[in-house]
Amino acid sequence: MEIFPTPLLPARSSDTDGATATSLVSVQELRGAEILIKALQAEGVKYVWGYPGGAVLYIYDAFYQQNTIRHVLVRHEQAAVHAADAYARATGEVGVALVTSGPGVTNAVTGIATAYMDSVPVVIITGQVTTPAIGMDAFQECDAVGITRPVVKHNFLVKDARDMAVTLKKAFYIARSGRPGPVVVDVPKDVSFKQVPYSGYPDVVQMRSYNPVRKGHMGQIRKALQILMAAKRPYIYYGGGVVLSNAADELRRLVDRLGCPCTSTLMGLGAYPASAPKFLGMLGMHGTIEANNAMQHCDVLLAIGARFDDRVIGNPKHFAQNERKIIHIDIDPSSISKRVRVDVPIVGDVRDVLTDILALIREGALCLDAAALAAWWVTVEGWRAQNCLKYDPGTNDVIKPQYVIETLCRLTRDTDTYITSDVGQHQMWVAQYYRFEEPRRWITSGGLGTMGVGIPYAMGVKMGRPDSEVFCITGDGSIQMCIQELSTCLQHNTPIKILALNNRYLGMVRQWQEIEYEGRYSHSYMDTLPDFVKLAQAYGHVGMLIERASDVEPALREARRLKDRTVLIDFRTDPTENVFPMVRAGKGITEMLLGSGAQAS
Repeated sequence: MEIFPTPLLPARSSDTDGATATSLVSVQELRGAEILIKALQAEGVKYVWGYPGGAVLYIYDAFYQQNTIRHVLVRHEQAAVHAADAYARATGEVGVALVTSGPGVTNAVTGIATAYMDSVPVVIITGQVTTPAIGMDAFQECDAVGITRPVVKHNFLVKDARDMAVTLKKAFYIARSGRPGPVVVDVPKDVSFKQVPYSGYPDVVQMRSYNPVRKGHMGQIRKALQILMAAKRPYIYYGGGVVLSNAADELRRLVDRLGCPCTSTLMGLGAYPASAPKFLGMLGMHGTIEANNAMQHCDVLLAIGARFDDRVIGNPKHFAQNERKIIHIDIDPSSISKRVRVDVPIVGDVRDVLTDILALIREGALCLDAAALAAWWVTVEGWRAQNCLKYDPGTNDVIKPQYVIETLCRLTRDTDTYITSDVGQHQMWVAQYYRFEEPRRWITSGGLGTMGVGIPYAMGVKMGRPDSEVFCITGDGSIQMCIQELSTCLQHNTPIKILALNNRYLGMVRQWQEIEYEGRYSHSYMDTLPDFVKLAQAYGHVGMLIERASDVEPALREARRLKDRTVLIDFRTDPTENVFPMVRAGKGITEMLLGSGAQAS
């Protein structure tokens, strides 16, 4: 649907950065807010998550006069950005959020920083006081550009309504290209009100200061392949960059062609099937013995779309004790050799670089040393045989959180299922025990570790993938941070299933206090929890209380049967259960604490 239609007249518009509109466009007098809506329509935006306020009322008035974009009214601006973020992660499209000035912006900062740390393409439109009032401490004024600068890929202040279209074009281009990330567009109220000539949305945009590299240097790729094919103990370590660049197919072909083991970061889970024998599980602080030991003892490491962060390699000095050749593929040159020195850097889009590597392998009919690879696998299987994720199932009177995740995984194995999570022990148990087979099915906060994302993430995913099952795994602490979004779920009919692993503690805090602080549980016990069943019902949803292990599977089956209802299941889980393996702060990745009697080698 076109809004504000007028006759077509020949015209052409361009700006100093090279954004050019089509040669036959409609010349109209439109308000800045109306141009903003047209820009979103031209970008194919289907949903905008937001919360109105005085500075954005002209934009909301323009929304009222169109029906191609659905606005989703959240209950807190943080949730608006989280939902847009999750929509982007699940669909691969750019998510869009809209908030007002002042506290609307500051409330959104946590969501913006969450998307920034995980390289998620989101455009956040923020209201601003009128341009004459900027800097005058006006009501609900804050420096949106200054406040968000450290946690965005870029931000804009639109000072003239005539720049609205090209600014939105730049914002979407920057958000989705190169290493993706959030972009803020700050719109003063008078700019959204002012009428200016509008001659069409730019078809393309060229920015002299921003030209991300996509193709990897072929000389570097050939050098990397030469080192890789000479490896005796090769290992592939991949991260969220594989998912973001839609390179899962290329990764799978490479791993299967080489026949070597591989491991994933938290954000890369699903890029390679968890059920495949070549997958050693997640690595890092709560990774498996086999994944961490292979990382430490390989002789050639191929890192793909990952950044060697502190949760992955632990102490860099410990990691550097063993000599190995490292090849690192990443779209962002600043991520290469940031924490770990690499031997062959390749800057480029992961999908394009892997395509070139696969082509060179095929052309040369290249293969790894079969005897050396077989010996390497014997070592790896020895580590895997220790079964480090084994846990004590306990009795029927105690629900183990791992059992809830394993049961959910088994029940949803043959369905198109998306899992969101909050942050804490439950997040790690999902990463360890839910076997992700496809990319973009695992939606969680990795880099920032933001509690409260689970429910708004599930809302965003459900809107992007309405025919799929969407489960939110949360804890009794995290769920209360954005629980008001249960109201949004009802208003906008997003039937999600919420599994609260309720151990009456801030579980990960309690675990660290037990291990690192001699059991001094300072303010980690949740002794005044609400009745989550009644709370769910108060919001118009279904609530269940499950206290026995034998009731876990029937409860999950019943929740799935209620396809059109949001269901919150309060699982009373073992409050003493810890996440193992665990690498303590300052330790190396092979210096693991283990549960259930497994022994590190």
